[in-house]
Amino acid sequence: MGPLRWLLVLLALLRPQGVRAGGPIRAFVVPHSHMDVGWVYTVQESMRAYAANVYTSVVEELTRRPQRTFIAVEQQFFRLWWSHVASDEQRRQVRKLLDTGRLEFVLGGQVMHDEAVTHVDDQILQLTEGHGFLYETFGIRPRFSWHVDPFGASATTPTLFALAGFDAHLISRIDYDLKEAMQEAQELQFVWRGSLSLAEQQESFTHVMDQYSYCTPAHIPFSNRSGFYWNGVAVFPDPPPDGVYPNMSEPVTPANIDLYAEALVANVRQRAAWFRTPYVLWPWGCDKQFFNASVQFTNMDPLLDHINSRAAELGVSAQYATLADYFGALHALNTTWGVRGHQDFLPYSSEPFQAWTGFYTSRSVLKGLARRASALLHAGESMFTRHMWPAPHRLLDPAWALQQLRQLRWAVSEVQHHDAITGTESPKVRDMYKEHLATGMLGVRKLMAAIVLAGPEAGERRAVPAADSGAGPEGHSAVVYNPLAWTVTAIVTLTVGFPGVRVTDESGHPVPAQLQNSTSTPSTYDLHILTTIPGLSYRHYSIRPTLGAQEGIQEPSATVASIIQFDRRPRRRASRKGRRLVPIMNDCYTVLMDQDTNLMHSIQESWSNRTVHVTQEFLEYHANGDVKQGPISDNYMFSPHEAAVPAWGAVGMEIVAGKLLTEVRQYFYRDPADKEHTYAIHSRLVHVPPSKGELLCGRIEQEYRAGPLELNREAVLRTSTDLDSQQVIHTDNNGYQMQRRPHLAHANNSIARNYYPMVQTAFIEDNRSRLVLLSERAHGVSSQDNGQVEVMLHRRLWNNLEWDLAYNLTLNDTSIVRPTLWLLLAPQPVTATLHPRDRLALQHRPVVLCGELAGPRQRAAVTLPPNLHLQTLSIPGWNYSSNHTEHLESLRKGRQGEVEANLRRVLLRLHHLYEVGEDPVLSQPVTVDLQAVLRGLGTVVALEERSLTGTSDVHALRRWSWRTRTHRTRGDGTSSSLRPPGGTTVTVHPKEIRTFFVHFQEQ
Repeated sequence: MGPLRWLLVLLALLRPQGVRAGGPIRAFVVPHSHMDVGWVYTVQESMRAYAANVYTSVVEELTRRPQRTFIAVEQQFFRLWWSHVASDEQRRQVRKLLDTGRLEFVLGGQVMHDEAVTHVDDQILQLTEGHGFLYETFGIRPRFSWHVDPFGASATTPTLFALAGFDAHLISRIDYDLKEAMQEAQELQFVWRGSLSLAEQQESFTHVMDQYSYCTPAHIPFSNRSGFYWNGVAVFPDPPPDGVYPNMSEPVTPANIDLYAEALVANVRQRAAWFRTPYVLWPWGCDKQFFNASVQFTNMDPLLDHINSRAAELGVSAQYATLADYFGALHALNTTWGVRGHQDFLPYSSEPFQAWTGFYTSRSVLKGLARRASALLHAGESMFTRHMWPAPHRLLDPAWALQQLRQLRWAVSEVQHHDAITGTESPKVRDMYKEHLATGMLGVRKLMAAIVLAGPEAGERRAVPAADSGAGPEGHSAVVYNPLAWTVTAIVTLTVGFPGVRVTDESGHPVPAQLQNSTSTPSTYDLHILTTIPGLSYRHYSIRPTLGAQEGIQEPSATVASIIQFDRRPRRRASRKGRRLVPIMNDCYTVLMDQDTNLMHSIQESWSNRTVHVTQEFLEYHANGDVKQGPISDNYMFSPHEAAVPAWGAVGMEIVAGKLLTEVRQYFYRDPADKEHTYAIHSRLVHVPPSKGELLCGRIEQEYRAGPLELNREAVLRTSTDLDSQQVIHTDNNGYQMQRRPHLAHANNSIARNYYPMVQTAFIEDNRSRLVLLSERAHGVSSQDNGQVEVMLHRRLWNNLEWDLAYNLTLNDTSIVRPTLWLLLAPQPVTATLHPRDRLALQHRPVVLCGELAGPRQRAAVTLPPNLHLQTLSIPGWNYSSNHTEHLESLRKGRQGEVEANLRRVLLRLHHLYEVGEDPVLSQPVTVDLQAVLRGLGTVVALEERSLTGTSDVHALRRWSWRTRTHRTRGDGTSSSLRPPGGTTVTVHPKEIRTFFVHFQEQ
């Protein structure tokens, strides 16, 4: 700690201590270990070794002295220890420590998920997986969050945690200058109403950690070693043979105990000045701590005893504590708290030139794979549930099926870690995540094929995903499954090896289809099929080569697209004179392409007949890689030194015109003489009238190619329009809600600090029109000028920062990325109606299985109103009783042998897609009879409403209520819990997510 920091500490000690409840300051010392699986541990053996050291030593030390406590956060490490390392005696000790409240599970998810680039569905999944394990194993339900390390805080999180039953929420990483201002104003604690529509119904008391964050202060004035880290920093899997770990603190002795006490007390008093009560949360631990809990507690025990013996003199007392102890004491004060609305804490900057906005795009391939895996899991879950009800096929092993789903659940859950999907891990760790996702996806694809086949050799027959198969000389069959609970009209694309093809449905009727040369595989063809599928249902298609005109047989066949080639055009300043414009149109849009530049010129939309000038091009930010030359960009941070520059010297264009759809393909060459292009845009308009496919007609589908990049380049797609957007962009929080982002004039690093995460949606607008971008993976987005949207697509970086080099975090990513965006341009009311369903149509596209497939059993479709999304329909397999008392009694008696999974309980979540006031019709509460909706699965005999993760009866949930300055109070539980239970008719209000256990009548 430098002289300036010590001066600030001294001033803080001298300043008034704010509003106090009387008595000395009370320090709640909370022991914890931030294990951070996300970027350190590349193999299960290392993780298991670390987990063994932490939990084995912690459990032993807590057992030795009753005053000691510990909080455990993420389940990934604990489950490894519990399943593979813990002895029967250690398991008994854990249960006893949990019963006495000295070991506390907080957060309780599989991981501590990132908040910027994760999707709400995946956040819920990983939290549900962790909570299900804890409740099934111990009968406990976490009540407090510990979200201390994600790089910024989303307003979605406090809403989800309220729905999960949490009593308080704890965060840390928010913008450095905002945190400083909140400290000075004693506003680090507040009630956060994260949802605009749900407001106080799902609010969370929130504690923001001060400038020291979740770590113990590392520097002490009397020693050149770090303070309070007596076990040093973990080194695994090969610990030092002499037992001397890096960064070990000087042991506490009679000679230095007064100095240690004064240092700890000074830090407590400094922190107390930033809060409004005399209770100070003092986290004791940091990354990779407590692997030797014995040496930790052996030093801290006498130190706390010494402080408490001098409490009257020092004005501070200290105790070991859990979060339940701290927040319980805080809640008992019944203080009146300020309220924060639905604003988030993004982006996050730790210093003036350290904007953590690069990770919004880092490792785009992993981000795309994670979302595809999530979508496949969603489809597989509902398909398996429909297979099991009302009666499963006897030849499919349900236990095997559930194992395939669980494998992908865990893979999707772990990649939500704040050092995973963020792209802030080393290549080895990235490869581990990709392997887990790929293995899980393969298993679920096999399951889906087995369900379709439903034969004795279900897992063996030839049934593969469309992406992995081409049609043989005699053609093949395809089964297309719609994972959404609405009727969907969509284009599905297969690769075939013959130039003429006939497509028929399960009734033998011809189906509209279009054939064109493949852009990915030479000597093959892309076959586009127009399909309309009811909710959670199948269509079966036969794809056969046509016999050909030479045999004199006329038969309906797929239309063949024609290709128009345009000369390559060098980049030059745009001119509006003498333009030769080529129109591409459907019933919703006319897109004009400029032959003189091969760039888009404008889009006319049919709802108001407005024409908006629109151009798109690729640019690059040039990053600094030498720390001696200034701030650097890396996996985490984006630090541009100047504006982006065009990344292309020429662009080629071809138009593939067809009866079903038309594509415009633009190829951007870095140098006009290059043979290979670096960037590309494929834009698609579908020729389906709105009456037959409103969503399909009303979007422009674009697929991009970017890469491989040159070193230290950050590639963006810039869409420039003549919309008067006032440099305001709106982006989503986790696919759940939107945030308004006005451009802020920062003194330093303004480009990077005006970048925001787009998980699924972004838009700009003026008083007439809105341009919406929908994405199938996370990106960083910004509006650097009026009427402009900039999407970062790819990053390739190297720098010589010692820390980055040590962990191989330099992001030398040589991949080619192919992200997709859908564009909607229309008056605001039209886009407000369309985009919530369109983004789900992009996320959950129909799943195609190809091979020699039998037609699946077709049952009644599952159809919801257009403002309701079937967020979850699954069989989780948990074997605990829904009755909490019964479950605890079962655990007390102990279970005999291996307990089989419960395959009869169905987990259902309904999500209202619209905000209050967003649409005059679709924003209204919607009532549905689940008996009617789920009739294809059987007769509903019981419906239990549960907390978000399923572990609590929502009607028995009693969350703490916190007094606020607005004098608006809420009842315990959720808004829905005030309605009487019973029956199968439910009402869902704007932005609500309601969770149920559904029980069907046994056949």
